[in-house]
Amino acid sequence: MRKKAKKHNNLSSDTKFNDPIISLFINNIMKDGKKQLAQTIVYDAFDFVEKKSSNNPVDVFKKAMGNVSPLLEVKARRVGGATYQVPTEVRPERRTALAIRWLISYAKERSDKSMAQKLAAEIFSASNNEGNAVKKKDDVHRMAEANKAFAHFRW
Repeated sequence: MRKKAKKHNNLSSDTKFNDPIISLFINNIMKDGKKQLAQTIVYDAFDFVEKKSSNNPVDVFKKAMGNVSPLLEVKARRVGGATYQVPTEVRPERRTALAIRWLISYAKERSDKSMAQKLAAEIFSASNNEGNAVKKKDDVHRMAEANKAFAHFRW
């Protein structure tokens, strides 16, 4: 018998922009419970984005999240001893979680001075449909497209 579906916690909005997705982003940046430091990094990154693009940083962030969010991904399924990469649709919650994870991880790999500058550069490039996070999404989509023949194994 299946368990009941978990009710998702309603995230509180962040203090500056009053947006739950930015709050989620801050929580993912946070290490060792240092939320104040994570907020400073994110808000400084948004200031850099605003200087660079002269647009509302929240709009640039939302556009970047939209450009990085994958629609399809592949999941490994074992069928009769063989493992197939089966393309599946991505749930909206997982879509935002993957986008946030990819933005942060590829921002860390950049070679700028501070984490805020790295994050700003990755958000700005993702909003222009370039950068490593968008490349990762394209790779995932390409993998799903290549394995479309195994879609009938989805259940």
